[in-house]
Amino acid sequence: MTASRLPLCVSALVVVALLAALPGARAGESKAAPNILVVIADDLGWHDVGYHDSDIKTPTLDKLAAAGVRLERHYVCPTCSPTRAGLLTGRNPSRFGIHGPISDRSTDSLPAKTRTLAQTLKERGYVTALFGKWHLGLRPEVGPRRYGFDQTYGYFHGQIDQYTHRYKNGDRSWHRNDEFVDEKGHATDLIADEAVRFLTTKRKEPFFLWVGFSVPHHPVQEEEKWLAPYKESIKDPSRRLYAASVAHLDAAVGRLVETLAKRDLLDNTLILFTSDNGGQRDYASKTEYEGKHGPYPTLGDNRPLRGWKGEMYEGGIRVPAFVSWPGKLGPRAVEQAVSYLDWFPTFARLAGAEVEAGWKLEGRDVGPLLRGDKQAVAAATLYWNDGRNRAILDGDWKLIVPGRPGAPPELYDLGADSAEKTDLAEKKPQRVEELKKLLAAQQKLDPSPSK
Repeated sequence: MTASRLPLCVSALVVVALLAALPGARAGESKAAPNILVVIADDLGWHDVGYHDSDIKTPTLDKLAAAGVRLERHYVCPTCSPTRAGLLTGRNPSRFGIHGPISDRSTDSLPAKTRTLAQTLKERGYVTALFGKWHLGLRPEVGPRRYGFDQTYGYFHGQIDQYTHRYKNGDRSWHRNDEFVDEKGHATDLIADEAVRFLTTKRKEPFFLWVGFSVPHHPVQEEEKWLAPYKESIKDPSRRLYAASVAHLDAAVGRLVETLAKRDLLDNTLILFTSDNGGQRDYASKTEYEGKHGPYPTLGDNRPLRGWKGEMYEGGIRVPAFVSWPGKLGPRAVEQAVSYLDWFPTFARLAGAEVEAGWKLEGRDVGPLLRGDKQAVAAATLYWNDGRNRAILDGDWKLIVPGRPGAPPELYDLGADSAEKTDLAEKKPQRVEELKKLLAAQQKLDPSPSK
């Protein structure tokens, strides 16, 4: 639900009451605030996890999903920078002029004074850290520390060579606390190592840890130990590399969970797992990385959903996701639409923060949905604008307005047709007009291209 349709400003009294209602939390006691771990895979497709019957083995993710809350309609953006911007701010990324990946040597970044989830949790006494992919500013001066993170480690760009940690044009990207560093090792291992070190540090304060893995985004580079299990089952070499990188990711998440368990932190840590967008179909370039990587004719798998990364179809914006909080949530499946915009208000509430109207949050507190109360949260209205194509989702009805000149709008009833096989635009012109009005209202909230 957008901010205009669902005001999120609530009084401190209401926040305390909501916090008290949460299992395991005590109202008015900041020590009861849970740790929050956000894990983001890069370009992971819907059908690329074991619990969606994939040919890739993901035992850690499968176990967490089975015991937690599976989000069967978790929506993000079709590309990475917009999703990360929306997750961090609780606002549609087009409000900041972020429509697609911040790439090459762009000076674009999240506006400096933007209210962020990290800043809000920090004000509530959390230690905040971001390890891995940032992609909301490609230079140290617009790194994560400027936006509320105490500690940072990883890379600024949207993709890197897994071993040299250089961007596709050769630029440096790897950093610690927003200052360039050079290190050896596979990015997945280095990011997991840093997260484990963070989790083993003794502290009294709760933590907010954002771990953005570099895989399975291309270039996919994996050691034989990750490839070996798929030599017989996956014949396509590029798909095998992709599968190996997902298996590597799963093992890295397993290390984080094991560390939490050893430190007796698991029962007081909420884990959100998601992908930043749907799987990419293929990739080929003779110039990037000096032509050392690829081509990759087969990467992700979004079946049975239609479409790929970069598209407004479900395969581009609906991703595998779940919330794990042992003893507090699950096991259950949430069939209602939940989005990347919902996590700011949800986590802020868990921390006992008062959400201010001036933050202009556009997500909803989905805590009741996670606890099994299907009626307590209004249906979502979601809006996408990638600079060319636009889309709006209102309940089960989705309208896509392609950016191609002369291309007609497309209408889908996701309740009956989640694979988007039947375009109903011609049969339901009134519904198209209703959604066009919602779309126009949303687009008015975006800055004009000249600003």
